Amino acid sequence: MSEATGSVWKTLADLPRPTLSELFAQDPSRLDQLATRLDLGEEGIRFDWSKTHLDAAHIDAFLKLADAADFAERRRALFAGEIVNATEGRAAEHTAQRGVGRDESVALAHGYHSRMAAIVEAIHRGAMGEVKHLIHIGIGGSALGPAMAVNALARDGAMVDVHVVSNIDGCALEAAFAACDPATTMLAVASKTFTTTETMVNAESAIGWLRENGVDDPYGRIVALTAATDKAVEWGVDETRILPFSESVGGRYSLWSSIGFPIAMALGWPDFAEMLEGAAIVDRHFRDTDGIDNLPLRAAFADQLYTRLRGCQTRGVFAYDERLGLLPDYLQQLEMESNGKSVTADGAPVDGPTAPITWGGVGTDAQHAVFQLLHQGTNLVPVDFIASIAPGDDLSPDHHRILLSNCFAQGAALMAGKASDDPARAYPGDRPSATILLDDVSPISLGALIAFHEHRTFANAVLMEINPFDQFGVELGKEIAKQIEKGGASFDSSTEALLELAGIT
Repeated sequence: MSEATGSVWKTLADLPRPTLSELFAQDPSRLDQLATRLDLGEEGIRFDWSKTHLDAAHIDAFLKLADAADFAERRRALFAGEIVNATEGRAAEHTAQRGVGRDESVALAHGYHSRMAAIVEAIHRGAMGEVKHLIHIGIGGSALGPAMAVNALARDGAMVDVHVVSNIDGCALEAAFAACDPATTMLAVASKTFTTTETMVNAESAIGWLRENGVDDPYGRIVALTAATDKAVEWGVDETRILPFSESVGGRYSLWSSIGFPIAMALGWPDFAEMLEGAAIVDRHFRDTDGIDNLPLRAAFADQLYTRLRGCQTRGVFAYDERLGLLPDYLQQLEMESNGKSVTADGAPVDGPTAPITWGGVGTDAQHAVFQLLHQGTNLVPVDFIASIAPGDDLSPDHHRILLSNCFAQGAALMAGKASDDPARAYPGDRPSATILLDDVSPISLGALIAFHEHRTFANAVLMEINPFDQFGVELGKEIAKQIEKGGASFDSSTEALLELAGIT
């Protein structure tokens, strides 16, 4: 940390630590100060941090920390399209995909989106023959975002049945094959570099499946989503079916680009455009709002309170809505790949914890699996509860009422606890949670929710003085896997024994 931020961290570490119950008792206006609704037009999202240990003293110190870390300048550089990823010499222009950013980048993104919209609408009109299924092949950010959004928004009947395949394990691809008719299936191959091993091997197998099942021109069934258009052409994709995106859009931030093609295929272009608008509303809020009213920055203050000041190594995310079942997985990559660093943006060793381990699940299932530890375990785990006021089903209202009752009860129970003469039945309480309550799980609200977490991740990185936009930690294992494939390399005795047992020589 810098000298300027170091003194603020010391101030933060020395602040008193009142309990949650004391904080509510001391300040009757606490809820009004720490619960805020973000307006999305006809919809909105309520963010409530009142059950965290943020208080006036912590907020004041965190605001000073943001100033010391030059938050306003880092934010300006992000939206201006300047180099914010110093190790790779790149801008990070995912917001430009939503229309908020450097004018030239916004115009380029608009052009790419117009091209994608034309292809999506042409397919839906039948210009490429009957298309009932799309197998989307990617990995990491090229798969998690589309899978999460399609799972959330296409449950009432998709325009095209989308299957996202990321794992190199052939079982994953075979499951998609079993669900699709090759005569009415298209392939989307998503890779920024168009060289990703898992993606390209899966794509070759999918082409083979089409050919073996009577498709004469399998390459004519492919749409390529990439920043390396020349590589896609070289591989065999017609240039009219290549949807480019900018090199300055990182993988885990790429669902807003042509990587979102399967979302638009499943939902239709207007709904994908609504997702973009929801994200843009949050972009403008984050760019134009200062101080504690800036919602992603406020969330980062709470995150840092627990990770840095209270030593919490994990953060739980529990979606009390089946439609958001893949959101914890998506946030796991966003947060851990972005902020799981051990050096500062200047290359110096960090002198404190950075990203916690993000994990979670779906309520009410998780209550019967992991909440024992949250309530009575020895680990302090800050929790985010995410829910929707409107249900995603047409069954009896009892289902959704009980679901939300359980969600809100868990936050109340974590905070209040319960004393007992029997130690095994005692709940210590004073355990923090935040609640994010959507009016509904819709394209505009999902877009806003994802963008909120993107900016929350960036704000955390600024406070920790790290670079959230590189991810070199994923490379070493891939390099060693390639060495194994080439042969001739030697490894430790354990690895050599495993290779021999598996018949890999």
